[in-house]
Amino acid sequence: MGWDFEWFSSENSGFNFDFNVSFNACEKSEYNYAEYTSEKVKDLPGISVFYKDENNNIFHTYSCYARELETFNTAYRFLDIIPKGRDEDSLPWGMAWVDYHDKYKS
Repeated sequence: MGWDFEWFSSENSGFNFDFNVSFNACEKSEYNYAEYTSEKVKDLPGISVFYKDENNNIFHTYSCYARELETFNTAYRFLDIIPKGRDEDSLPWGMAWVDYHDKYKS
């Protein structure tokens, strides 16, 4: 089809705050279209998609957060079909076992 698209990082920008996936401690904010306040969590997951037309106008076409991201997490797709599923009932929240790649104990 000849399609291509560019991936961009929001690192070192205010983008995550603008799109409500990064937070200042104890400050009221919004995440997944609901009020959100946390003393501990500074970042939560989200995906945003934009389109740039031939006149260089940029359009925000899609965003998803929280449970909607499961469609992009293929590991969960496999866990959902095994007998015990995700086995997260004893965790404080789903995916509580996930951490940054350099934070796991070796």
